[in-house]
Amino acid sequence: MIGIVECGIGNLRSVQKAFEYLGFKAFLTNRPEELLKASALVLPGVGAFGDFMELMGKEGLVDAVKEFIAYGRPFLGICLGMQVLFEESEEFGLHKGLGVLKGRVVRFPSSVGKIPHMGWNSVEIVKDHPVFSGIEDGSFFYFVHSYHVVPEDDGVVLTRTEYGGMRFVSSVGKDNILAFQFHPEKSQRLGLKLLENFAGMMG
Repeated sequence: MIGIVECGIGNLRSVQKAFEYLGFKAFLTNRPEELLKASALVLPGVGAFGDFMELMGKEGLVDAVKEFIAYGRPFLGICLGMQVLFEESEEFGLHKGLGVLKGRVVRFPSSVGKIPHMGWNSVEIVKDHPVFSGIEDGSFFYFVHSYHVVPEDDGVVLTRTEYGGMRFVSSVGKDNILAFQFHPEKSQRLGLKLLENFAGMMG
């Protein structure tokens, strides 16, 4: 069973429906005890970093997510769910994240042009990972974000994407952790392939 963390922010049902379409059982939960029973866990999120972390804290989900990751089971962060894996964000002040990956979240500089970065863009695969099996380098996925992650360790970077003349990190992976800045559940056939590959990591 794939658990999807429910914090009241984000189109969670679309993530659940994507997994169900692929033939996997998925459930929404905001209960730490249920979350910890999942075979794999997905943390989707949209909105403001600080608000999201506050909601997770109120539900007791911060410690539960960290505990799940420590178990070594497959974990996937999507969009804001990727950003909160890092230590801090500068969005509307300084806010602490989960800190399971070293680095911070910063706003796109005004030099890139239109913010947020919204729409389809290509990803450059810079590190091989089973989640990209059947996905060609340069494939397009759907993005909506104004902030991006800056990891301390380049070794966690799986893909980079160019926007407004700069290259930013669009996905990361370390041990059992995977995270995408883009939305696979909104990225049609290739997005479904990514989710299928992730689900296949349950073994």
